[in-house]
Amino acid sequence: MRDDAVKFSFQLQATDRAARTGVIETPRGEVRTPAFMPVGTAATVKAMLPESVRATGADILLGNTYHLMLRPTAERIDRLGGLHRFMNWERPILTDSGGFQVMSLAGLRKLTEEGVTFKSHIDGSRHELTPERSMEIQRLLGSDIVMCFDECPALPATEAQVAESMRLSMRWAARSKAAFGDRPGHALFGIMQGGVTPELREESAKALCEIGFDGYAVGGLAVGEGQEAMFGVLDYAPGFLPPDKPRYLMGVGKPDDIVGAVKRGIDMMDCVLPSRSGRTGQVFTRHGQLNIKNARHQDDPRPIDDQCTCPACRNYSRAYLHHVFRSQEIISSMLLTWHNLHYYQDIMQGMRDAIAAGRFADWEAAFHAGREQGDIERL
Repeated sequence: MRDDAVKFSFQLQATDRAARTGVIETPRGEVRTPAFMPVGTAATVKAMLPESVRATGADILLGNTYHLMLRPTAERIDRLGGLHRFMNWERPILTDSGGFQVMSLAGLRKLTEEGVTFKSHIDGSRHELTPERSMEIQRLLGSDIVMCFDECPALPATEAQVAESMRLSMRWAARSKAAFGDRPGHALFGIMQGGVTPELREESAKALCEIGFDGYAVGGLAVGEGQEAMFGVLDYAPGFLPPDKPRYLMGVGKPDDIVGAVKRGIDMMDCVLPSRSGRTGQVFTRHGQLNIKNARHQDDPRPIDDQCTCPACRNYSRAYLHHVFRSQEIISSMLLTWHNLHYYQDIMQGMRDAIAAGRFADWEAAFHAGREQGDIERL
């Protein structure tokens, strides 16, 4: 139950070189960092009940402003008691600003200094999204962590285009902060842009710090630049941000990406990958990735991972999971999504424990060694 006397805060508990562990405190509960946020795009983590998501170890979910503003609308969700009540998730929720989806999904969009006008990908209806409107939508949703409205430029782009886009985003960040106002117990995060150019990243970070936010995201990555380039930016970009505030890497990612990001000082991340992959038969394990639809699994009575405690591994064989996936049974999406989300949260807990114990390097080496082994031998 919400305690409005509790304010948003972040306590850093331990560091191991650049890696950090701590706790974000909100009126709706604590978020242990580093934290992975499952994505509940349209007020649901697909194929999962909210209590099932919580059982995987998730402390916080992500909701999507763009999708929710179009359907069922933020105003309707507000009338029905807010997003937490609407989707039966009483723990913290972070909502993105809608900017990325406008750029990637919407049709016939027009970008100006004021904001973006676009046509819905659902029915072609016309909408406008500005910093002020994004803040209004996220207020109506009632999310605990609000993201400022920014533009994520399409890549590839020239350095001049990235610089122009970043500076527009910084002006929008100032407008977002003004429109957010004073909302005790709720947090507003700024978003650093600047592509892969250190000078632009530093300029963006300085602009955001002058405005002042409760947390800071590293945006504009995981958009096709590749892991090497992403890690190259993360080698320096988190250092431009205040050490006493949470750092959020948006839209990441694969298990290797997540571990590499935490190694470089990131506290929070989100991605649709574990849930989307579960629905397509892609399974993440400590021994790497497997595809449950492959024929090698059809007579295999063993679990996906004999050390995993999720329901899919405790109660079902690879043969059964292969069968229900090939038969297009709904339980396949449910069990494989649960397993993937459970595995991701196991990674987060492992990193939190390792950082607190000062043995992150050992944990990371064991993590990579396990995944390099590959899947167990076929029967």
